[in-house]
Amino acid sequence: MKLLFDDNLFPGLDGGLSDVFPGFLQVRHVGLSRASDTAIWNYAKEHGLTIVSNDSDFHQVSFLRGPPPNVVWIRRGNCTTADIEATLRSNRTGVLEFGAEAGAAFLVLS
Repeated sequence: MKLLFDDNLFPGLDGGLSDVFPGFLQVRHVGLSRASDTAIWNYAKEHGLTIVSNDSDFHQVSFLRGPPPNVVWIRRGNCTTADIEATLRSNRTGVLEFGAEAGAAFLVLS
């Protein structure tokens, strides 16, 4: 399972999660930092990536389109990079299980 972090997640996550989610990308790594949600969705779908975001846009799109791609929604509101990192670390097993579940559309973390 490879993760694609939306632009709304802080670049400071780069080094902090590579030990638990190796090979993850941020949209800026693939030239999509100012791209539309549709472009990001299509890129993730074409490359077998799971989108990770902390806004509700991709959560709503997943209702309309269904998977793939899968979406992990970090529902924490305004929070720090450390909070997001801690949320992902503490839910690592759940995220990996979600990625392995056929037909799963989205996972909410709070």
